[in-house]
Amino acid sequence: MKKGDKRSVDILVLSDIHLGTYGCRAKELLAYLKSVAPKEVILNGDIIDIWQFSKRYWPKSHMKVVSQIFKWITKGIKVTYITGNHDEMLRKFEGFSVGTFELQNKMVLELEGQKAWVFHGDVFDVTMQHSRWVAQLGAIGYDSLIMINQVFNFFSELVGRGRISLSKKVKNSVKSAVKYINQFEQTATEIAADNGYKYVVCGHIHHPEMKEYVSAHGSVTYLNSGDWIENLTALEYNNKEWSIFHFKDEDFPDLKSKDKGEVEEDDEHTDLSGRTPKELYGKMLQEMLKN
Repeated sequence: MKKGDKRSVDILVLSDIHLGTYGCRAKELLAYLKSVAPKEVILNGDIIDIWQFSKRYWPKSHMKVVSQIFKWITKGIKVTYITGNHDEMLRKFEGFSVGTFELQNKMVLELEGQKAWVFHGDVFDVTMQHSRWVAQLGAIGYDSLIMINQVFNFFSELVGRGRISLSKKVKNSVKSAVKYINQFEQTATEIAADNGYKYVVCGHIHHPEMKEYVSAHGSVTYLNSGDWIENLTALEYNNKEWSIFHFKDEDFPDLKSKDKGEVEEDDEHTDLSGRTPKELYGKMLQEMLKN
């Protein structure tokens, strides 16, 4: 694909971006967003991490992701924001819409005569339902592990061994984590089949997947968009088919074109401490208009 060309996508599904946290891979996400021309966009939860949002940490690269989404809206592209657990405070605004943007807690898509049930997935999380403080504490621990992972990968790349995901290794080595993922998928697909849905589209567990399940009520395709912390994945629906996009550095050479010793503008952190909510929104609007 030539520089400047954009790949057409009928439906783009993103989840678990976690803007406002140290683990968010906003630069890679922005490069991907600028490479596609979606006809419809679904933001399936945990886009802005309100649980861990800090006024002292809001990099310009994070703002540029928000700006890119706003650009799509102003161009008339339909964008649906589905709430997750890290941005659950937005759930009380369900049904809000302006222009081509709307906020929902779940949605149903009509695809070639078949229905797709789209929701974040935390409804199946017992920890979220009964021990919210434990889940929030776990989120902080996860973000800390991601920060440690970034330092580890810096040295790993220096010696030519490439990047690895410590959290993925932990998940894959713990039987209870693997069991939880399997139960999550099975529960989602069984409920979907009982209600006549052909597809079930989730996020939440940071595990990209596309798998067919067969039940007594028919077959259901389970789809999970993964995340932009460690997997760097998205779901794409195009030409009547679903696929999982996996970000690869070699496909976006512009990200590596700058000298590693040079301080990039996107690395600068905007200090929003001491500002009123009105001033914060004003700052965000200014950044969006600039971009």
